Amino acid sequence: MEIRDKILIVEDERSISGFMSAVLTANGYDVLLAHTGADAYTLVTSHCPALVLLDLGLPDIDGMSLISAIREWTQMPIIVVSARTHERDKVEALDLGADDYITKPFGTSELLARIRTAIRHTRAPATGTGSAGQGVYRCGDLTLDYERHRVLVRGQDVHLTQNEYRIVAMLTRCAGRVLTYDYMLQELWGPTARGNNQILRVNMANIRRKIEENPAEPRYIFTEVGVGYRMADGD
Repeated sequence: MEIRDKILIVEDERSISGFMSAVLTANGYDVLLAHTGADAYTLVTSHCPALVLLDLGLPDIDGMSLISAIREWTQMPIIVVSARTHERDKVEALDLGADDYITKPFGTSELLARIRTAIRHTRAPATGTGSAGQGVYRCGDLTLDYERHRVLVRGQDVHLTQNEYRIVAMLTRCAGRVLTYDYMLQELWGPTARGNNQILRVNMANIRRKIEENPAEPRYIFTEVGVGYRMADGD
C-alpha cells in the first residue's frame, strides 16, 4: 500500500487553495484544506499532517498566532506562503517557529522543492544511526527507506499502514532513545490523544507481528515499561 504524505493548506482565497491542492495531489500528496485559523487548528490536532502550508492573512486570526499555537505541542513543518513581503514579517514568522517562508506569487517547482526539503529535514534520522546519510535505517534484517516510505524485513515489504509506518519512522529517527507514550501520542494523533495509550499499544502489537520474528522477544522495538518505546540502534 502506498503511503502518501498529508499536507494541510491553510488559505482563505479558494482559487489559490484549489490551485495548490491540484498541484500537490498531482504530485502524490494527500491534501487537507482549511479556510480559517480555527478550522486549521482543528485539522492540525486531529490529523497531524506531515506539513502545513500557511497563509498569514486569515479571516479570523493572524497566521502568526496559529504558528505559536502549533509550536506549543509539535514540531511539524510549517511553510508560510504569504503576500507579505516585509522583512519584519518573515523574521517574525521564522522566530515563532515557521520552517520556511515563500512569498506570493510563487512557482510550483519552488513550492514542491521547499515541501520536499522541509519534510526531509524532519525525517532525517539522528546522526550516527543506521546509514543516516543514505536516507535509510538498517538494523539486522530490518530496513526503513525514508524516501520511499517502505519498511522491509529481509528485503520484503511488510506493508505497514500509514500510522504504523509513522510510528516506526519516529522511533528509528531517535534510535537508541526512549520516546515516552505521551510524546508519541501527541506527535502522531494530536494533544487530545495524550494519556490514551491503548491506541498506541494496538498499533505496536500489529507492527511487531509484521517485523519481529518473535513478537514476544523483540529484536527491534523495545518496551520501557511505564515509560514508552525504544528502537534498537542502527547498524
